[in-house]
Amino acid sequence: MRILNFEEFNLEKQSIIDAITGGAVFIHPTDTIYGIGCNAQLLSAVQKVRKLKARASNPFSVIAPSLEWIHENCIVAKEAEEWLEKLPGPYTLILKLKKNCVARGVNSGLNTLGIRIPNHWIKNVVAEADVPVVTTSVNRSNEDYMTSLEDLDPAIKGGIDFILYEGRKEGKPSKITDLTKDVRVIER
Repeated sequence: MRILNFEEFNLEKQSIIDAITGGAVFIHPTDTIYGIGCNAQLLSAVQKVRKLKARASNPFSVIAPSLEWIHENCIVAKEAEEWLEKLPGPYTLILKLKKNCVARGVNSGLNTLGIRIPNHWIKNVVAEADVPVVTTSVNRSNEDYMTSLEDLDPAIKGGIDFILYEGRKEGKPSKITDLTKDVRVIER
């Protein structure tokens, strides 16, 4: 497992992006907290994330490669369009899917998907990879989420390929907004 800061990432950007599209499981910063992720279209990678988190079935969110990707794959009602205008930002928007665009293990077979575009450089990495990337807090189920390397669970650390690290995060998880029926903000 490698730990790369932003400058080191930039020196190896293409090989890191290739690793992401190829199924690497990695920790990444966002505008809120650290996430653990992988190519959301590869079931084997998604299953690794589930195993590391000890999270059998709850759906994962993804960082979308672009707003166009969201429109192509999700049903975007008028109310949802207003929320999409807030992206990039610290929001997870739950939308209904038009078609299957992620591995079944991401959303546990539901016809909905949590979508993020963080206000952070990681969105550019995902855009260049041009695949949706799982993003879920770095923690085992019902444990505290990672804010720095010091509190990274050893069980997770042993199963990841690399960490994109930028120091301690003081944020909190993104605000979840369910846009599948009436707009409903879910507090965590």
